[in-house]
Amino acid sequence: MLKGKTALVTGSTSGIGLGIAKALAAQGANIVLNGFGDVNGPKAEIAALGVKVAYHGADMSKPAEIEDMMKFAATQFGQVDILVNNAGIQHVAKIENFPVEKWDAVIAINLSSAFHATRLALPAMQAANKGKGWGRIINVASVHGLVASAEKSAYVAAKHGIVGLTKVTALENATTGVTCNAICPGWVLTPLVQKQVDARAAAAGISDDAAKQQLLGEKEPSLQFTTPEELGALAVFFCSPAGNNVRGVAWNMDGGWTAQ
Repeated sequence: MLKGKTALVTGSTSGIGLGIAKALAAQGANIVLNGFGDVNGPKAEIAALGVKVAYHGADMSKPAEIEDMMKFAATQFGQVDILVNNAGIQHVAKIENFPVEKWDAVIAINLSSAFHATRLALPAMQAANKGKGWGRIINVASVHGLVASAEKSAYVAAKHGIVGLTKVTALENATTGVTCNAICPGWVLTPLVQKQVDARAAAAGISDDAAKQQLLGEKEPSLQFTTPEELGALAVFFCSPAGNNVRGVAWNMDGGWTAQ
């Protein structure tokens, strides 16, 4: 379905970003990966799906590096047809104790980076399809883009901001073939969340499985984690013809978290 298209997925060397990248690659899209840590493993996984893959290690807190990444993607594959803004970090503390530098970093990486990548991707998307436009911008927000949790002020503020940016981007391109939507996952068992599970298990002296169920039980009625594969399938839907008129939504995949 996406053969000949190029998808750039930020924060895609593991977790949600890699799951979405693999789902788009399975539909034929060439992939530009971005992120830290192991690069060769994810590149090999994508290449095994029969598409071209490139990597750019832009620090998503730095606008100049984001601009270089977008130029790199255009040089490699012509243009970015699908932009997935997924890069994110977390810090937990009460507002009065929240380090200013951590606030600035969370806002820069979780929110401002999406603005910079979007503003750079839009012109080519708008010009595609003989001027009628074609493009997909998918912002990975969070259930915390819809509701709040204590001690996550920067993350919640950034994710609410992502939902707002999604709506504005969708409205500004509503008469074109360019759509913008947000995915709002609940708990996903990423390496970051596994660290929270490990800490909980150690503190309470309980098993890994018991810690997972305790974590889920506090927020997520389904008592199951959303998977990167499920999120990838939703991203593919947004990119399909069925998603042509899905614009500006914040689609929660949260096991009933926000239904309570």
